[in-house]
Amino acid sequence: MDDIFSLKKLFLEESQSVTSISELQQLRIRYLGKKGLVTSKLKTLSSISPELRPEFGKAVNEVKSFIDDDLKKIEDRLKEEEHKKRILSETIDITLPGKFVSFGREHPINKVLYEIVNIFLSMGFEVEEGPEVELDYYNFEALNIPKDHPARDMQDTFYISDDVILRTHTSPVQIRVMEKRNPPLKVIAPGKVYRCDADISHTPMFHQVEGFMVDTDIAFSDLKGVLELFIHSFFSVETPVRFRPSYFPFTEPSAEIDIGCNFCSGKGCRVCKNTGWLEILGAGMIHPKVFEMVGYDTELYTGFAFGMGVERLTMLKYSIDDIRLFFENDIRFLRQF
Repeated sequence: MDDIFSLKKLFLEESQSVTSISELQQLRIRYLGKKGLVTSKLKTLSSISPELRPEFGKAVNEVKSFIDDDLKKIEDRLKEEEHKKRILSETIDITLPGKFVSFGREHPINKVLYEIVNIFLSMGFEVEEGPEVELDYYNFEALNIPKDHPARDMQDTFYISDDVILRTHTSPVQIRVMEKRNPPLKVIAPGKVYRCDADISHTPMFHQVEGFMVDTDIAFSDLKGVLELFIHSFFSVETPVRFRPSYFPFTEPSAEIDIGCNFCSGKGCRVCKNTGWLEILGAGMIHPKVFEMVGYDTELYTGFAFGMGVERLTMLKYSIDDIRLFFENDIRFLRQF
């Protein structure tokens, strides 16, 4: 009987040092588990004389009930303490300023690219895409630029092999579309292009939008009307437009299209080299040789094509003087758009 009451005293001493639920569980197993101290005492009932067995059993059960009740009280206390700690740790100071979540914005190149595409979509053009790794045939030969042609020097090309290159313009899409479809065609081809060039106005990778229209009786006046409408939609209706004779192997006649300098309002400055004009794109009537390469009847069909650099238009629209700013990912620059 003394051993039973000493168990109660020992339990009270050990329970004082319990500080967590895991420690409490270990204490429960030590006393009330299958091999626990109290359980072991109950297993000795059969070895006790019959006259002492009732009293002994009653004493063991009383100690067991006491320990069990005390364990539940300790468990409730520990859970309450943990709950209070969790509440304190999750307390929000409503006097603190809110956390600012920064939002991403459209890159100026994409912003202008989508604007260009939407203007031409409103004129009834459709969008086509082509591979950036292109065959020499589509990039040059089918566009009336055969091997050893001097015009190849106009474009510094990345060669992967003798016949495979990184496209230098999006004009190959024109050939790929015309090979698959018959006129009438009104198509623009936006995308990335690559040239071995890098300075404040050129990068090895840049964006271009090619456009073309093919049908019967397409004239230069149609080209002029489409491009003037685009320029006035993109910049403003007051923007002066000038068509200047030029040369491209895949168009004849060809023209460079200039706009009045938006930096000096046509008065002459460093940007426009004191001419009052800025070149923005090239265009012309599609060369008959190009139609022959895709099997079009040159007596029946005519068409025009044009191409523009998206970076250049973006620089003009937002008065940006260094093309490298587009690719440096300076958040101070990007936040302006």
